[in-house]
Amino acid sequence: MSKGSRQRIRVNEEIRCYEVRVIGFDGQVGVKKIDDALSMASDEGLDLVEVDPNAKPPVCKIMNFGKFKYEEKKKANIAKKKQKVVELKEVKMRPKTDEHDFRFKLNHVRRFLGDGNKAKVTVRFRGRENAHPEVAVRLLGRVVEEIGDIAVVEQGNKMEGRAMTIVLAPC
Repeated sequence: MSKGSRQRIRVNEEIRCYEVRVIGFDGQVGVKKIDDALSMASDEGLDLVEVDPNAKPPVCKIMNFGKFKYEEKKKANIAKKKQKVVELKEVKMRPKTDEHDFRFKLNHVRRFLGDGNKAKVTVRFRGRENAHPEVAVRLLGRVVEEIGDIAVVEQGNKMEGRAMTIVLAPC
Protein backbone atom coordinates (compact mmCIF):
# COMPACT_ATOMS: atom_id res chain seq x y z
CA MET A 1 0.00 0.00 0.00
CA SER A 2 1.23 3.48 -0.77
CA LYS A 3 1.80 6.44 1.48
CA GLY A 4 -1.40 8.07 0.20
CA SER A 5 -3.66 5.27 1.39
CA ARG A 6 -5.61 5.98 4.57
CA GLN A 7 -5.52 2.46 6.03
CA ARG A 8 -2.56 1.36 8.08
CA ILE A 9 -1.05 -2.00 7.14
CA ARG A 10 -1.62 -4.55 9.88
CA VAL A 11 1.19 -6.95 10.72
CA ASN A 12 1.34 -10.15 12.82
CA GLU A 13 -0.65 -9.75 16.09
CA GLU A 14 -2.40 -6.59 14.81
CA ILE A 15 -4.48 -8.75 12.45
CA ARG A 16 -7.88 -9.26 14.10
CA CYS A 17 -9.63 -12.05 12.18
CA TYR A 18 -10.49 -15.65 12.87
CA GLU A 19 -9.40 -16.96 9.46
CA VAL A 20 -7.14 -15.53 6.74
CA ARG A 21 -6.15 -16.55 3.22
CA VAL A 22 -2.38 -17.10 3.35
CA ILE A 23 0.04 -16.50 0.48
CA GLY A 24 3.54 -17.87 0.89
CA PHE A 25 6.68 -17.60 -1.28
CA ASP A 26 5.59 -20.47 -3.53
CA GLY A 27 2.02 -19.24 -4.02
CA GLN A 28 -1.25 -19.57 -2.22
CA VAL A 29 -1.25 -21.79 0.87
CA GLY A 30 -4.99 -21.59 1.52
CA VAL A 31 -7.40 -20.47 4.21
CA LYS A 32 -5.89 -20.95 7.68
CA LYS A 33 -6.73 -19.97 11.22
CA ILE A 34 -4.86 -16.85 12.31
CA ASP A 35 -2.82 -18.74 14.91
CA ASP A 36 -1.64 -21.29 12.32
CA ALA A 37 -0.75 -18.52 9.85
CA LEU A 38 1.23 -16.63 12.50
CA SER A 39 3.13 -19.76 13.49
CA MET A 40 3.93 -20.48 9.80
CA ALA A 41 5.36 -16.96 9.42
CA SER A 42 7.38 -17.12 12.64
CA ASP A 43 8.78 -20.56 11.67
CA GLU A 44 10.23 -18.97 8.52
CA GLY A 45 11.45 -15.93 10.48
CA LEU A 46 9.14 -13.58 8.58
CA ASP A 47 6.05 -11.48 9.19
CA LEU A 48 2.39 -12.05 8.36
CA VAL A 49 1.22 -8.92 6.51
CA GLU A 50 -2.41 -8.16 5.68
CA VAL A 51 -2.43 -7.15 1.99
CA ASP A 52 -6.21 -7.09 1.33
CA PRO A 53 -8.28 -6.48 4.46
CA ASN A 54 -11.55 -6.09 2.52
CA ALA A 55 -11.59 -9.61 1.08
CA LYS A 56 -13.56 -12.43 2.68
CA PRO A 57 -11.48 -13.88 4.36
CA PRO A 58 -8.73 -11.20 4.45
CA VAL A 59 -5.64 -11.95 2.39
CA CYS A 60 -2.32 -12.10 4.26
CA LYS A 61 1.14 -12.64 2.85
CA ILE A 62 4.20 -14.11 4.53
CA MET A 63 7.07 -11.68 3.87
CA ASN A 64 9.79 -9.49 5.36
CA PHE A 65 7.78 -6.40 6.36
CA GLY A 66 10.81 -4.10 6.72
CA LYS A 67 11.93 -4.91 3.19
CA PHE A 68 8.35 -4.42 1.93
CA LYS A 69 8.13 -0.95 3.51
CA TYR A 70 11.52 0.01 2.06
CA GLU A 71 10.51 -1.04 -1.47
CA GLU A 72 7.17 0.83 -1.22
CA LYS A 73 8.99 3.98 -0.13
CA LYS A 74 11.43 3.59 -3.01
CA LYS A 75 8.56 3.22 -5.53
CA ALA A 76 6.89 6.35 -4.15
CA ASN A 77 10.13 8.34 -4.51
CA ILE A 78 10.56 7.21 -8.11
CA ALA A 79 6.98 8.17 -8.92
CA LYS A 80 7.54 11.57 -7.31
CA LYS A 81 10.68 12.18 -9.40
CA LYS A 82 8.83 11.42 -12.63
CA GLN A 83 6.16 14.05 -11.92
CA LYS A 84 6.21 17.17 -14.06
CA VAL A 85 5.17 20.30 -12.22
CA VAL A 86 3.61 22.77 -14.65
CA GLU A 87 4.60 26.33 -13.89
CA LEU A 88 2.95 29.55 -15.00
CA LYS A 89 5.56 31.80 -16.66
CA GLU A 90 4.73 35.43 -17.36
CA VAL A 91 5.74 37.78 -20.17
CA LYS A 92 4.92 41.47 -19.75
CA MET A 93 4.34 43.90 -22.59
CA ARG A 94 3.11 47.45 -23.05
CA PRO A 95 0.56 48.71 -25.61
CA LYS A 96 3.39 50.54 -27.42
CA THR A 97 5.74 47.52 -27.56
CA ASP A 98 7.88 47.76 -30.70
CA GLU A 99 8.07 45.00 -33.35
CA HIS A 100 11.54 43.73 -32.33
CA ASP A 101 10.60 43.62 -28.65
CA PHE A 102 7.33 41.86 -29.55
CA ARG A 103 9.24 39.15 -31.47
CA PHE A 104 11.74 38.79 -28.63
CA LYS A 105 8.99 38.30 -26.04
CA LEU A 106 7.12 35.98 -28.40
CA ASN A 107 10.22 33.75 -28.51
CA HIS A 108 10.16 33.62 -24.71
CA VAL A 109 6.52 32.49 -24.81
CA ARG A 110 7.42 29.81 -27.39
CA ARG A 111 10.25 28.56 -25.17
CA PHE A 112 8.01 28.43 -22.08
CA LEU A 113 5.34 26.48 -23.96
CA GLY A 114 7.98 24.17 -25.47
CA ASP A 115 9.19 23.29 -21.97
CA GLY A 116 5.63 22.21 -21.06
CA ASN A 117 4.80 25.24 -18.92
CA LYS A 118 1.87 27.61 -19.24
CA ALA A 119 2.48 31.19 -20.36
CA LYS A 120 0.71 34.29 -19.12
CA VAL A 121 1.00 37.29 -21.43
CA THR A 122 0.28 40.61 -19.70
CA VAL A 123 -0.21 43.98 -21.36
CA ARG A 124 0.28 46.68 -18.74
CA PHE A 125 -1.26 50.16 -19.06
CA ARG A 126 0.08 53.44 -17.70
CA GLY A 127 -1.75 56.74 -17.50
CA ARG A 128 -3.99 57.52 -20.47
CA GLU A 129 -3.23 54.17 -22.15
CA ASN A 130 -5.94 52.69 -19.93
CA ALA A 131 -8.55 54.51 -22.02
CA HIS A 132 -7.74 52.33 -25.06
CA PRO A 133 -8.05 48.64 -24.10
CA GLU A 134 -8.67 47.73 -27.76
CA VAL A 135 -4.91 48.20 -28.37
CA ALA A 136 -4.17 45.44 -25.82
CA VAL A 137 -6.90 43.23 -27.33
CA ARG A 138 -5.23 43.58 -30.76
CA LEU A 139 -1.77 42.87 -29.28
CA LEU A 140 -2.96 39.77 -27.41
CA GLY A 141 -4.89 38.62 -30.50
CA ARG A 142 -1.67 38.88 -32.48
CA VAL A 143 0.15 36.79 -29.84
CA VAL A 144 -2.55 34.09 -30.06
CA GLU A 145 -2.38 34.16 -33.88
CA GLU A 146 1.42 33.77 -33.91
CA ILE A 147 1.50 31.06 -31.20
CA GLY A 148 -1.66 29.21 -32.35
CA ASP A 149 0.33 26.30 -33.81
CA ILE A 150 1.81 25.26 -30.44
CA ALA A 151 -0.66 26.61 -27.87
CA VAL A 152 -4.30 26.89 -26.93
CA VAL A 153 -5.95 29.74 -25.06
CA GLU A 154 -6.74 28.55 -21.57
CA GLN A 155 -8.08 31.86 -20.30
CA GLY A 156 -9.14 34.64 -22.65
CA ASN A 157 -8.62 38.39 -22.40
CA LYS A 158 -9.16 39.42 -18.81
CA MET A 159 -8.77 42.91 -17.39
CA GLU A 160 -7.06 42.88 -13.98
CA GLY A 161 -6.68 46.43 -12.70
CA ARG A 162 -4.30 48.24 -15.05
CA ALA A 163 -3.35 45.09 -16.98
CA MET A 164 -5.00 42.81 -19.53
CA THR A 165 -3.89 39.17 -19.44
CA ILE A 166 -4.28 35.97 -21.41
CA VAL A 167 -3.13 32.48 -20.35
CA LEU A 168 -1.79 30.03 -22.94
CA ALA A 169 -1.26 26.29 -22.45
CA PRO A 170 0.78 23.93 -24.66
CA CYS A 171 -1.18 21.75 -27.12
